[in-house]
Amino acid sequence: MKQLLLAVISTALILTLAYCAKETPNQTPAEINKASSQAELVKRGEYLVGVMVCDDCHTPKKMTEHGPEPDLSRRLMGHPAEEIFKADEVMHKLIGEQQVAIFSPGLTGIAGPWGVSYAANLSPDDTGIGNWTEAQFFKAIREGKSKGMDGTRPLLPPMPWQQYRGLKDEDLKAIFAYLKSLPPIKNVVPNPLPPAQG
Repeated sequence: MKQLLLAVISTALILTLAYCAKETPNQTPAEINKASSQAELVKRGEYLVGVMVCDDCHTPKKMTEHGPEPDLSRRLMGHPAEEIFKADEVMHKLIGEQQVAIFSPGLTGIAGPWGVSYAANLSPDDTGIGNWTEAQFFKAIREGKSKGMDGTRPLLPPMPWQQYRGLKDEDLKAIFAYLKSLPPIKNVVPNPLPPAQG
């Protein structure tokens, strides 16, 4: 009788475990490796974005007791659409015809001899890089093309794409993966202005 009861309990336990395994499908080793690889890629991208100081231009600042610091609630959203920055007249009053540049209060806009340029929205919103392909990102960095598309304007100062174009494919992939993992922020960055309108 004990053996029969033990056999019934063992069978019930085996069937229960089999049912649970069927209800929660296991990931294959390849799926686990892919998820792990993607997490490592994003982590590498986060590191690169940090050491390449992307926040310095692409994240609006907030004033603190230590001076301006990146406002991480608006991380990498670019120049705020509502922040007007037309500095050409101010530049001429302050410095005349000298070849210098002036940053906006949030350090996301810059006026110089080329006019006024604004840091792009790098968040994965449609107003940022949400619709970009990895190939477009590569083209933007390697060739200095706005939106990573042929026939568009060049990327403007102070974007140092000339220094970044030598990054390895793996690094650009990591940066793109990290940017795509961020929360999307809706922000239509203003178009650049030529010197006469700055």
